[in-house]
Formats: sequence, C-alpha cells, structure tokens
Amino acid sequence: MDGVSAPGPAGPTAAGRGIRSEVRPIEVDGVSVRFGAVRALSDVSFRVEPGEVHALIGPNGAGKSTMFNVLSGVYQVTSGQVRYGDTVLTSLRPHRIAKLGIARAFQNIALSGTQTVTENLMLGRHSLTKAGFLASGLRLPLATREARRHRERVREIAEFLDLGDKLDEPVGVLSYGDQKRVEVARALCIEPDVLLLDEPVAGMNADETHRMAGIVLGIRDALGITVVLVEHDMGMVMGIADRVTVLDFGRLIADGTPAEVQSDPEVIRAYLGSGDAAGPARAAEFSEEPTA
Repeated sequence: MDGVSAPGPAGPTAAGRGIRSEVRPIEVDGVSVRFGAVRALSDVSFRVEPGEVHALIGPNGAGKSTMFNVLSGVYQVTSGQVRYGDTVLTSLRPHRIAKLGIARAFQNIALSGTQTVTENLMLGRHSLTKAGFLASGLRLPLATREARRHRERVREIAEFLDLGDKLDEPVGVLSYGDQKRVEVARALCIEPDVLLLDEPVAGMNADETHRMAGIVLGIRDALGITVVLVEHDMGMVMGIADRVTVLDFGRLIADGTPAEVQSDPEVIRAYLGSGDAAGPARAAEFSEEPTA
C-alpha cells in the first residue's frame, strides 16, 4: 500500500525488536470442517511464517471465517490439524490457545461501551494477572504494584495505536475507527506472538483504512508479531501482506505473494465468476487498487 507508514516510536517498544525468537510457524495441514451435509472447508493446507503479515482472502462463502474459527479454537475440525510449532492447536479450547500467545480481534466490536478505554484494555491483561482476588480486593502491596504495571503497559499500547489521549473516554462515545483500534489494542494487551485480525477495516472510510494499514505494519515491524488477517479490502491486502492464501467454496485455490495471487487464473476465475450474478461484484472487489 503506497505511502503507508508504521506508527511512531512511542509505544510498547521504542527501538523495535524484529521477529521474536519464540514465535513459531502455524501449519494448517489437510483441514476439513463439515456441518452436517455442508463441507465448509475441504483439505486446506498452508503455512504462516513467523513475523509476516499473512492474508486469508476469498469471495463471500469461501470459508475464511470458518478457518479463523479453527485457528482460534472456536470450531473443531472434521479431519486434519493445525500446529503452532510442535503444539497441535486443533485439540485445544480457545482459552488454551490464547495462553500460547495467539490473540484474536473480532470483526464485530466486542467492547463495553460504558467503560473507558483503559478499563476495556485492562480486561485484556486479566490472563496475565498473578495477584489473587483476595490480594486485589484488600489492595495488598503486591497487587497494587502489579495493577500499576498493567496500567503502564496499557498506556504504552494505547499510545502505539494513537489512543493515548482517549484512555479516560467511554468507548461508546468514540468514532467507529477508534473503536476498531481499541479492539486491536485489547488483543495486543494479551502480549501475543500471533495476532488474528478479523476484517480489521470493515466499515472504515479510506483515511481510517490507511491508518489501520499502518498500524498492522507497525505490529509486524516494531513488535515482531505475526499477523494473520481476513479482509475483503483488496487494496489493503495487496499493499501490506507478505503472503496471501485464497479460498473458494472451502477449497484452497492459491497461496503465494500478492503479485502471484493477483495473476493466478484460478483466483481471477473465482472473483470474476463464470456468468453468475455475483461475477461483476467479485470482479470489482478483486480489482481494487492499493489505497494511496
């Protein structure tokens, strides 16, 4: 995406640390998911390399959301498996996957509108809290110090996403674009090694999309976090993704660099259609130019 820059140096890491040594690849190996007689995914395999932005795209009904739900432990597979390094994810529940360092920001904003940005982000720190309920309730020194550290970290993450001046505002009064960034910030508060972004720019205007694209690049470049995203905005995807996996009717039809995917005959056919009513809409979706 031409002209997109990552956020400034203020934030969780001032100097940047490159790809984290503990980040492992994600291997999707022959995954199929069936709901009754409907096969949502059929023998899908691909690999997400550490420290890359990996996009998962495809026309409506391609199976993208199903795959994301498999990666985050919401759906169980009918066959195949997903591995994160040596760990098999397809046997784990969502909270166990989150503890491994894989966080998800949802398409539909799941924030408390009456709570402040700080309060929403502190919820993301819950799994990292060591002080017990009693110690926190009695405000014992250990719990107080831990809460202070969490708030400092929340402020760093908020500043990284240009939310530092909104920490005390109720989420419900923020613009849609700001709320989407709070959703991403809350996922970052888990301190993930892998971030799953479900349509991060859905419903955004061009300026908000450009801003979010820069944030995604910053998450990769400054924080060394692997980013896997599902997105319909082809301008954004082709501008920031290192690799793109394409699904159509639950099947993998292409996997490669943005340039390779854009020229793949199977991908062009999937988006252009073959005389069906959805063809023109798919063509327009796929042919969007990267946002300047």
